[in-house]
Amino acid sequence: MSNQHSRTDVILIGAGIMSATLGTLLKELAPDWEITVFERLSRPGEESSNEWNNAGTGHASLCELNYTVEQPDGSIDISKAVKVNEEFQVSKQFWSYLVQSKIIENPRDFIAPVPHMSFVQGEQDSAFLKKRYETMSRHPLFQGMEYSEDPDQLREWIPLMMQDRIIKGPIAATRMESGTDVNFGALTRLLFGHLQRKQVNVQYHRHVDDLKRAGDGSWELKVRNLQTGETEYHRAKFVFIGGGGGSLHLLQKSGIPEGKGIGGFPVSGLFMVCKNPEIVTQHHAKVYGKAPVGAPPMSVPHLDTRIIDHERSLLFGPFAGFSPKFLKAGSMLDLFTSVKLHNLLTMLAAGVKNFSLTAYLIQQVMLTKEQRMEALREFIPNARSEDWELIVAGQRVQIIKDTAVGRGTLQFGTEVISAADGSIAALLGASPGASTAVSVMLEVIQRCFPQYLKAWEEKIVEMIPSYGLKLTEHPELIQELHESTARMLGLEAEAVPGQTASVQQEA
Repeated sequence: MSNQHSRTDVILIGAGIMSATLGTLLKELAPDWEITVFERLSRPGEESSNEWNNAGTGHASLCELNYTVEQPDGSIDISKAVKVNEEFQVSKQFWSYLVQSKIIENPRDFIAPVPHMSFVQGEQDSAFLKKRYETMSRHPLFQGMEYSEDPDQLREWIPLMMQDRIIKGPIAATRMESGTDVNFGALTRLLFGHLQRKQVNVQYHRHVDDLKRAGDGSWELKVRNLQTGETEYHRAKFVFIGGGGGSLHLLQKSGIPEGKGIGGFPVSGLFMVCKNPEIVTQHHAKVYGKAPVGAPPMSVPHLDTRIIDHERSLLFGPFAGFSPKFLKAGSMLDLFTSVKLHNLLTMLAAGVKNFSLTAYLIQQVMLTKEQRMEALREFIPNARSEDWELIVAGQRVQIIKDTAVGRGTLQFGTEVISAADGSIAALLGASPGASTAVSVMLEVIQRCFPQYLKAWEEKIVEMIPSYGLKLTEHPELIQELHESTARMLGLEAEAVPGQTASVQQEA
């Protein structure tokens, strides 16, 4: 049985943080537009956006060493770190607007201040971290960064990690008080609650089987009701594909030339979790180390304070796993069905070029719990197996495409693919993903609705005061926004660089 539905203005596929952000932006900019959302699962934010499917790091390049690369001449390139930080500042501005507008009542329901740290051992890594600190601390976006090689100082910052540690050589750490822990699952649910109050038609248990261009330039979607088995047809002037790992298949079905030649490689993540209050209260930071040789950038080990539903826990990982599924709730055939004639050579080239990644994934999959505990003991020397359990986090699909670097290049990051006429856009890729959702969705708006930008500009600036500006070119604005977003989001601790946050204040 099928039903023909009347057209709508916008269709969002997937009820994750990206669709939540784009839908909220569009409802502020064009409140009269009709928006429909289709989600396969029973509620929003259940795949990559879910709080247990990611580490909850508000990625601002404060601690992620893979965003800063040492050049052959010994200098540190921080350009990617600056870009990611600026994008996170945009997210904080938009979230502040949502709180000020009462769209979100209590910011502590989704964000909390947690210092971000980098921690290394050994002469070579300590020298790298010091150069990184010296370069970043001169930049206005990273004012307040602290550096120490003093074990006594580190015992104050990370007592759990320093307890019973045998120091055999140089150790070093950087610390930024202005870090955050973000519950992207909670934020997604808050935004969808708002959208439904604004009469957005959110339909769960709906799978988009196909989509094609209609004669009038709109898009027709074939949508299956997973509860009844009925097939429905929906048309829209604009479609956003924000289905996480599932976006690639739908992009391929759209047939737009911009989607040709792109493949995807799925990587799953696993975390060790501790909920023992005796241990959890001894650590208050997100601490990133350096990735092992041969490991992909998304496998940088880190020990994270998490605050979920106002309760604290610790996460350590990620450990990489492999599944051919593109979503946790996906199909074992996802990887194989994504291989098409137009991306076959690209995928084969990627396979040849990434033997080391394949070997790393096999090694990770074969790890026992005790072997994972040994990796954890690099961070917490006296960690006990009985205090930690293993959880499976989300599936990430890394983009594979031909670039200037060569055929079959594995891309790490997020990328918007859109049709030339702006009628459809898809988001592919992974980290820093959710942290930069507002910047990415503004990019979608700029690409797909250029005819409205002039009329919308005043409202966009109201929501995001730095819109159209590069913060690095306006250092006076950085501190102003830093203070205003900290105040509005309840992150006052980040407004006082160097002040140790009380472990008890989030309990």
